[in-house]
Amino acid sequence: MRAAFVEAGVTGWLHAVDIDSGAEVDSGADHPVVTASVHKLCLLVALHEQAAAGRVDLAERVECAVDGRTAGGTGVAAMLDPVGMSLRDLGYLMMAVSDNAAADVLLSRVGLDEVNAVTGRLGLARTHAVHTFGELLGSLREDAGPGGAAVLAEPHVIARLRALDPGRTNRSTPRDMTRLLAAVWRDEAGTPEHCAAMRRLLGLQVWPHRMASGFPFDDVHVAGKTGSLPTLRNEVGVVEYPDGGRYAVAVFTRAADPAATLPSADAVIGSAARIAVDALR
Repeated sequence: MRAAFVEAGVTGWLHAVDIDSGAEVDSGADHPVVTASVHKLCLLVALHEQAAAGRVDLAERVECAVDGRTAGGTGVAAMLDPVGMSLRDLGYLMMAVSDNAAADVLLSRVGLDEVNAVTGRLGLARTHAVHTFGELLGSLREDAGPGGAAVLAEPHVIARLRALDPGRTNRSTPRDMTRLLAAVWRDEAGTPEHCAAMRRLLGLQVWPHRMASGFPFDDVHVAGKTGSLPTLRNEVGVVEYPDGGRYAVAVFTRAADPAATLPSADAVIGSAARIAVDALR
């Protein structure tokens, strides 16, 4: 696994666990990592906890105005006009296409403190949300300075980005993330109804180029959530086999090459996950 990371030009941290037996594979499982959009999973769990408690109605329709909308290239974030939809459907866009605007609308209802309270109750002691996704993107703009996005590939700029420092941004560890996934799959992160709804959304993610690429089989299902920032490519997910085997895997990587497009760095997430799951099986 380490050799695969080296060949792909990345530093990688991984934890994988058999959800039913507890057997695990550890390669830097407790290393602090930047979650980026992976933290949307924590928000999803908090949203469903509030829904189960009757504090939020997932069917409630909300208006997503254009003014103040969080930027992004997918979902509501990429749309040009006002949008109205349910909180439930915003959750779908947040997970399936990593919609930043949808995530921040939900976060405005749930609150950062509640997201952190939920991860704390689930025993994720090293997982913490510091800011909204709009604030995260704002820190990138501030730290890049007048050069804007064009300089985000320059090493001296990358070195000063707060968004890449787990001490100053939304953070976790690979082990915390597999613990959260296992709780969702074992109906321990909420009621069975709400955990099933969360599993459905994770299974609808559209990106096949990271973890899913390691399991190119029609009868193996991969449900997950990616996260990306300059030099960072992550994914956490659950791999389910037709014989009932189910494995929570969290892979976080940082590339030496600052290029935005690095197919090998994406693919090694799937390769490393496959190595780990094969070892567990």
